Amino acid sequence: MDAQERGRAGNIDPADQWVFDPDTGNYELRLEPSAEQSAPPTQRRASRRAAAAPVDDDTRPLPTQRGRRAAGAGAGASASAGAGAGRGTPQPGSSRRKPKAKASGKKRAMHWTGGVMAFVLVAGGAGAYFVYEHFNGNLNTVDVGDAGSGDTIPDGPMNILVLGTDVRTGKGNDGYGDSGSVGHADTTILFHVSADRSNATAMSIPRDLITDIPDCPTKQKDGSTKVIPGTPKTRFNTSLGQEGRDPGCTMRTVKKLTGLTVNHFMMADFNAVKSLTTAVGGVDVCLGKDIDDPDSHLKLNKGPHTLQGEQALAFVRTRHSVGTGGDLSRIELQQQFLSSMIRKMKSNETLTDGSKLWKLANAATKALTVDTGIGSIKKLSDLGQNLSGVDTKNITFATLPVIDNPAEKVKTTVVLNEQPAEQLFAMMRADQSLTEVKKKAKAKEAAKLKGPKADPADVRVEVLNGGGPFGAAQDTVDWMQNTEGVLKSSNGGNATGTKLKKTTLEYAPNQADQARRLADMMGLSASALKPGGKNAAPRANMTLTLGADFKSAGTPLTAPQKAPEGVQKVHADKQVCAK
Repeated sequence: MDAQERGRAGNIDPADQWVFDPDTGNYELRLEPSAEQSAPPTQRRASRRAAAAPVDDDTRPLPTQRGRRAAGAGAGASASAGAGAGRGTPQPGSSRRKPKAKASGKKRAMHWTGGVMAFVLVAGGAGAYFVYEHFNGNLNTVDVGDAGSGDTIPDGPMNILVLGTDVRTGKGNDGYGDSGSVGHADTTILFHVSADRSNATAMSIPRDLITDIPDCPTKQKDGSTKVIPGTPKTRFNTSLGQEGRDPGCTMRTVKKLTGLTVNHFMMADFNAVKSLTTAVGGVDVCLGKDIDDPDSHLKLNKGPHTLQGEQALAFVRTRHSVGTGGDLSRIELQQQFLSSMIRKMKSNETLTDGSKLWKLANAATKALTVDTGIGSIKKLSDLGQNLSGVDTKNITFATLPVIDNPAEKVKTTVVLNEQPAEQLFAMMRADQSLTEVKKKAKAKEAAKLKGPKADPADVRVEVLNGGGPFGAAQDTVDWMQNTEGVLKSSNGGNATGTKLKKTTLEYAPNQADQARRLADMMGLSASALKPGGKNAAPRANMTLTLGADFKSAGTPLTAPQKAPEGVQKVHADKQVCAK
């Protein structure tokens, strides 16, 4: 916090009010200035030792009140003496009990264990005390209506849209590109966190992607709602700012593009990069070659560097001097930078420094604009705590697969590379990690898919519709017979009982080779295979029951187990040198 701001009234820097409490092992933020607060640590320890000595009248502060007596402590002491058998003075024969710090501390401070950084959602994870009112006042919020999930934090998979805008407000920022920009989606990352919070995928969406922007109901200043018409076949970055579109419009665009519901958003501008990197004391990067980019104003020699402020902003904005010189190369550079920033924020160097934590939280909350569903420090704290268990080694940055727009002679935009893009979307929809964290399947389950496969002509199966679209059973039989050569397949109609969420295949032990063949055709997972206990008659059918996960005949039912070939990836726990 700057000395000129309200938090440093009376020449007291809030960062200096963080005191390590040996009783709890945590930093404690002392809110009222006092003589005891300003004393050196050795004097405070001496005071505690003196206070611990036996006395006739017990006027010592409670453990959570140490170091924060009010300025009028003298008058309070007289009142305490006259209180007789008050709460602070034990009755004869009674024993002194140490009050629980938790109950007293709630009035003064707020304990939260997650990060609230715009770009680094899991950067926290260490105990710290922050002043609720101050940080709450820093936040900006936007009501996105039903575009998100309201004030709920999903128990299952969660998707958070991280937006970096190109708005040029702020000191020195008008030198970057269009100073009149309304703030488009210059950097967009869909942060997908797995249901068990063991891993996360951060997918970057190129700003120059040609896509469809849907109609967008947008809250106006007077409280009314205006529907901004959608725009087909246009640049993705215009989903924000253009025609008055708010982040809710970008959330709806991402859902239309990927099939993934976006629960919340966090947005920041150029100033966030400068203030956050300065707050943590710089972010470590590595260059594989010299860079001299007059457009971003970045000039650095080959090798390692620690960047903050203007230099850090220039680094994430440069593109002409790295890779192929395009936006995709800049995305990769930004992913490397954010990975390093995550490592820095999760390091002991940051988490054990009370002053640095204060500055970081202050910078982060000032930089943030969030949806009203998480628009308070308490809600952001809950979110950060929910995400704090994600290990850095299980965070993978990936870039949406795209190709140059074939409709353009001069290549300035890109379009989806359909097959690998859909493969990546399917993995995220199925909550499938891009790291190895989920690859340790049980041997018993994996064994179901291993072994010989019957010839399609020898596969016998009856197909039931237990939750798929209308006519799914017959469509599947037609596909099996006409495309896959499974001539001994039949339509069993609708399954009885409760509709299934997942497709299943029931078979006897002596039909295992047929089951493996059918699983291979349909993309069934090992968990979908349900072997029976007794061998079946020679001409008996297996039973395939289509569940709600079945979309159409010929479409694999399970997500791919690994990312498509050629997808640009950066792992958050590793540093590479940009070239």
